[in-house]
Amino acid sequence: MTWPSFAGPAVAAFVAGMAIAGVALAAEVDVPRSTAPAPIPHKPVKIEPEPNVVPDDSGIPGVMAWESRNWPGNREWFPGHVPIEHHGGPVRYWVTPPSGGDHFPRWANCGVYDQPIPSEKAVHAHEHGAVWITYRPDLPEGDVEKLEDFVRRQPMVVVTVKGVRRETNERYILMSPFPGLPAPIVISSWAHQLRLDSPDDPRLQRYVDTFRVSEKYSPEYGPTCKGQPEAIGGKPAFD
Repeated sequence: MTWPSFAGPAVAAFVAGMAIAGVALAAEVDVPRSTAPAPIPHKPVKIEPEPNVVPDDSGIPGVMAWESRNWPGNREWFPGHVPIEHHGGPVRYWVTPPSGGDHFPRWANCGVYDQPIPSEKAVHAHEHGAVWITYRPDLPEGDVEKLEDFVRRQPMVVVTVKGVRRETNERYILMSPFPGLPAPIVISSWAHQLRLDSPDDPRLQRYVDTFRVSEKYSPEYGPTCKGQPEAIGGKPAFD
């Protein structure tokens, strides 16, 4: 098509405006900052039996606890204990989000994710002492930012194994959105869970201080919460 000579400037302005609008639209599209761990292979679903509920001994109001005595310990299980085996397929857990249980043989690399991650890999990180902060996908952006700032403030973990002190250079924290939560924010670890309405709740810090990489509560004290290939364990936005 041949445009009249007087239309030249108008056409140029229109094209430029469309280009600017396109750039602005692209800027509004959410680009994930993280790479989620690979999905769990399609196999028959393992349905977890519900463990026995037990009194919580952490002293933190609102914490729920399930039977996990002797793990950590001598593995002489009490009846109704939290399952502990590896499973190469999906697991249907007794609580949302899961707080321990059978899990995938490879764990999720700890850190902050902006998309959901496979529960079976997060539970393996629980076994290594990680805490998992989950939040509803519709949680206000300001609250998500507060949670991220909270994670950044947490010191790297130092462990002492057989009298030897070791700096891990890891925070042992997972954070991700999780559809269908029973509360706006839920923090979980092995056999324990706390449900919160706000990232400003002081119990969040108490929970991390109590359960993160704990000789008392973590089934495996000292193993890394990183180190999996990105295609398997994911790549967090930051750790």
